[in-house]
Amino acid sequence: MKPISSTLAACAALCLMTTSLIAGQNLAWQSLPALPDREGFAGSFAGVSCDVLLVAGGANFPDKRPWEGGTKVWYDRVFALAPGATAWGDAGRLPCPNGYGVSLNVAEGWVLIGGGDAKRNFAEVWLAKWNGKAVEFAAWPALPKPLAQCAGALVGRTIYIAGGLERPDATQAQNVCYALDLDKLDAGWQTLPTCPGPERFLATAAALDGAFYLCGGARLVADAAGKTQREWLRDAWRYQPCSGWKRLADLPHPVVAAPTPATAVAGRVLVLGGDDGAQVSVAPTAHRGFPREVLAYDPASNTWSPAGEVPFSLVTTTATTWQDRLVVPGGEARPGVRSPAVWAASLK
Repeated sequence: MKPISSTLAACAALCLMTTSLIAGQNLAWQSLPALPDREGFAGSFAGVSCDVLLVAGGANFPDKRPWEGGTKVWYDRVFALAPGATAWGDAGRLPCPNGYGVSLNVAEGWVLIGGGDAKRNFAEVWLAKWNGKAVEFAAWPALPKPLAQCAGALVGRTIYIAGGLERPDATQAQNVCYALDLDKLDAGWQTLPTCPGPERFLATAAALDGAFYLCGGARLVADAAGKTQREWLRDAWRYQPCSGWKRLADLPHPVVAAPTPATAVAGRVLVLGGDDGAQVSVAPTAHRGFPREVLAYDPASNTWSPAGEVPFSLVTTTATTWQDRLVVPGGEARPGVRSPAVWAASLK
């Protein structure tokens, strides 16, 4: 990674700034250095170790768009952005090409959970740490079954994982919920009661006040001809160890593949954009991009409300926090089209 002399504060003067009203606060978004790939990636893992921002894996269509016969390619590259850096550096490789899993920041480092490639989905879990030059990986307890496109969040010292697909060619999503106590790693993943709602994948997870939240996503159903298609979901749920699952107010509209885990600001869960399914029948070349609306959930009133907009149209991507900022690195800008853009907003 090249040494730099400028700071992110100086760089911010050159960045595009957008302000959104989120949970009653003005949240200023700025663009960080773009990922070093022309196409960008969807389904990347993102997290932090030793105060270095890390993005790894994911997939794109490097040669042709899918409607042109392009082949989807999965990656194992890891990129690092140090504080104050103006460009990403190479930070090693994943144990194998991987994307569409869950990644979370924990006290021990950066955890990468599940995911998959074109042929299979993974149960493996890895703890990643930055050693000053590259990322080193150590195996952690594997999931009870392979899962990609699942949702997860860290609640205290417990990781929760819900939903997902067991195989790339699955015709039904999984209605599972697992928990890993980070202070009892030897006990492995515990199977929890399943969410009473439909099985789902590409849902949004969050943590707030000791509870695990799960909302939206899609399920797989068969149409009249027996062909598998998506059913868009707008239900929302909260799991608490002492009381189990509780249904919350429905989202105002379906939300699929929003950046996850969602963050919490001022006691509200914020869901950034996502696919509402309104353009599901639109040709990819005519797609206008995904919604930019931010939805805020208030547990006190059990209500969802509009909370401004984000300056990007990105789905199937991970959200992480770095230096008191919410970061959304890359993602799918339109069906079959990725983005190398990286966005950040201060949480102070």
